[in-house]
Amino acid sequence: MSSALVWVLRRLVVAPAVVGLTVLVWVTLPAWLLVAAALAPVLPGRWRALRLLWVVLVYLTFETLLLAVMLGLWLASGFGWRIRSPYFAGIHYDLVQGTLIVFFREARRVLALRIRSDGPHPPRVPDGPVLVMCRHAGPGDSFILMYALLHWYHREPRVVLKNTLAWDPAIGVVLRRIPARFISPNPDVGEDLESQIAALATGLDHNDAFVIFPEGGNFTPGRRDRAIARLRKLGLERMARRAEQMTHVLAPRPGGVLAALEAAPDADVLLVGHTGLDHLVTVSDVWRELPMDKQIIMRWWQVPRSEIPEGREARIEWLYGWWEHIDAWVEENRVVVDTPTGGA
Repeated sequence: MSSALVWVLRRLVVAPAVVGLTVLVWVTLPAWLLVAAALAPVLPGRWRALRLLWVVLVYLTFETLLLAVMLGLWLASGFGWRIRSPYFAGIHYDLVQGTLIVFFREARRVLALRIRSDGPHPPRVPDGPVLVMCRHAGPGDSFILMYALLHWYHREPRVVLKNTLAWDPAIGVVLRRIPARFISPNPDVGEDLESQIAALATGLDHNDAFVIFPEGGNFTPGRRDRAIARLRKLGLERMARRAEQMTHVLAPRPGGVLAALEAAPDADVLLVGHTGLDHLVTVSDVWRELPMDKQIIMRWWQVPRSEIPEGREARIEWLYGWWEHIDAWVEENRVVVDTPTGGA
């Protein structure tokens, strides 16, 4: 599919459809409330349908409000002429931060979702640019990380995300107005993703945080097996054996990390592990766990630049060593899910 056609579908089909759906849900809200209330005694969990309805309504409402505000900003910037200037980028960061604060406040209130953070906190994190390398597992972990960086650490993230997230109308617009990159985890031949990542990590200032997910996608057992097979196909048998020993994370893909380290030679590194939602792999998993009543544990490790080795091979070893460490931390802190057993 051509990039022009994708743009038309995202902007002229998907975005208006989301706005129309939001209006429709609000107009018919009394009927939805009656249906949700009627289903409450039938579905397991405390008021599952009503709580889920409210989360969906909040999400759609924010999508529509963000699109309306960003349209106004586009007009105010001279029909997009200055939309990527530092002034308007700051406004977009404030929009994202405010949205995430309200959304997670509602998630805590309605879904009983709690976030606990361990590791370096402000003001112990020194002033200066940082490279953030995060484990990727469970629904919405990229949003949780953005919330933490913006709200707790007061950083302006430059994020590398999978290109499928660009289909979300508000995300697709806002992340094209601030420093960010949508990439494919399996790029086409000749697609130089490392150069794109290096460009994004260049010129970080004191409150910037370059964010990358080295695994390239959410952890699933199938992706883990494919990642190990990919290493063997490339002739990296020793790395494949190390990846087999990691049971909760995917083998990291070092190309983007190496490019970022090279492009930001003065930046410290923050490594992030998390657990609590990583057992939610399929849609049926998410539905079964609603309402969530869950705690997400985030663990931050700060690595000073002086402790990061030089040289490509040494840095790959360093990255694998940290991913093994994160895998061990997840094993110690993960949520153990009881698997229902069927009858004979």
